[in-house]
Amino acid sequence: MNFLAHIYLSGEDELVKIGNFMADSIRGSQYLEYPNVIQKGILLHRHIDSFTDSHPIYRKSKRRLHQKYGHYSGVIMDIAYDHFLAKNWEKYSDEKLEEYASKFYELALSNYDILTERIKKMMPYMIARNWFVSYATISGLEMILFQMDYKTKHIAHMQEAIVEIQDFYSEFESEFFLFFEELQRSCEQKLKELNEIL
Repeated sequence: MNFLAHIYLSGEDELVKIGNFMADSIRGSQYLEYPNVIQKGILLHRHIDSFTDSHPIYRKSKRRLHQKYGHYSGVIMDIAYDHFLAKNWEKYSDEKLEEYASKFYELALSNYDILTERIKKMMPYMIARNWFVSYATISGLEMILFQMDYKTKHIAHMQEAIVEIQDFYSEFESEFFLFFEELQRSCEQKLKELNEIL
């Protein structure tokens, strides 16, 4: 899962969202340097990644891309699953995606000092291109894939995966719905566990 799903799955606590948002930049036990509520977000992020990577539905989706994109098939699939979340946002939230995105960007900027350097560098691009809202359209998805590919010096040509995504669009979307329902339940349980220990 990519940024939108990670933040959505964090629940209502703003600092859990911040921890989850920047967790990819925090290695090993470095998370212990942060306040408990930030730690919850980081540990929830790791749980989401582990659950996703090992789940048979996600792996089935990713397998369609693996031959051409190798290691980057996971990156592409994470972004594609965020596309399906954004596209079907009204199924998961009563708040409009535009409002949700705007509030989160404001939250991230108001907690700028906490963010890792990698996230600080990324934020201007995320806000300028409004990634969360862009996820909802095919053209926005293609733009984000291109930006991710640019960051990796176009090694994988990730933006070309828009062809496969469209070719198997209904299969990917059906798989997303089934997978995300299970992921939501798992995250609710994980947050309960984290609230008991942190």
